[in-house]
Amino acid sequence: MWPGEQPPAGGRNPRRNNPFQRPGHRHHPPHQGGPAPWDAPTVTAGPPAGGGPGGRRTRVVAIVAAAAVVAVAAVTGAVLLGGGEDDRAEPDPAASSASASPSPAGPRDADGGPGATVPGWKAVVNPGLGVAFDVPASWQPQSPDWVTFVTEDDDPDDKPLVAMKAPAVLEERWCTADDDRDGSADHTPLASAGTRGNNGARNTGEIARTDSAQWVYGAFAQPDRRRITTGPVTSFTTASGITGSLATSRSSGVEKRGECDTDGKATTFAFKSADGDLVSWSFVGPAGVGDEVPDATVREIAATVREFAPSES
Repeated sequence: MWPGEQPPAGGRNPRRNNPFQRPGHRHHPPHQGGPAPWDAPTVTAGPPAGGGPGGRRTRVVAIVAAAAVVAVAAVTGAVLLGGGEDDRAEPDPAASSASASPSPAGPRDADGGPGATVPGWKAVVNPGLGVAFDVPASWQPQSPDWVTFVTEDDDPDDKPLVAMKAPAVLEERWCTADDDRDGSADHTPLASAGTRGNNGARNTGEIARTDSAQWVYGAFAQPDRRRITTGPVTSFTTASGITGSLATSRSSGVEKRGECDTDGKATTFAFKSADGDLVSWSFVGPAGVGDEVPDATVREIAATVREFAPSES
């Protein structure tokens, strides 16, 4: 089954080549488990047209049904949030007070859902989470049902380190290579951005730090965490009035084991929703390349993050 095809109703995801799999590593399909941290709905879907943010073991998973998700019932909350007990961040006094205020309805699309707030941009919607954001016209929003996550290279169960749902992708074939020499080219996109729920974290500062670092680790730097630096957590307010915590992590000098391997960066904006839930938006993509997405553009996209009522979707 090729990207864009739909499996039979109620069917599982097919086994498919992972566009970020390195030679010699086994690929496992999604495992069954309970509710996912990205609030996966019960849907039937096929593989998305496109990959994850880039490098290493990024996974792109189409959620087929509520049960067909990655073994989240057996994975601790700390792992799902992007860190183990030993490296969990302490509460950040400044970030702990971050909160969200209800946002205005904003523009609507032809179907009554959230429309773009920036002229010429596209709205990206996570209806299950009640969050939307905008991306430039060159980006391609994926289905609200797609989930992208990264895992440890040597984890046979592919337990997620961090995930995003309903992403948008920029230049899904930014880099093409056949590093495993199997005759099938693998494609690496230039960037991805999406949203997720983070209930279980201590505060928005913890989310901004751990999620951004785990995206860089999983997609670019592993197995060497020493290659990752995370900037300070800062207060950030979106155009709709949501205030939360924002942090950016980067890698430097990662080992290049494949033609498309490169350093990377990730930015996470975390906030408390009007309903009191912890929610985040993340951007992840290559860094130090000629067409790297500028940090200013990343912040412009983050500034469009907003909530919307379920009745608007």
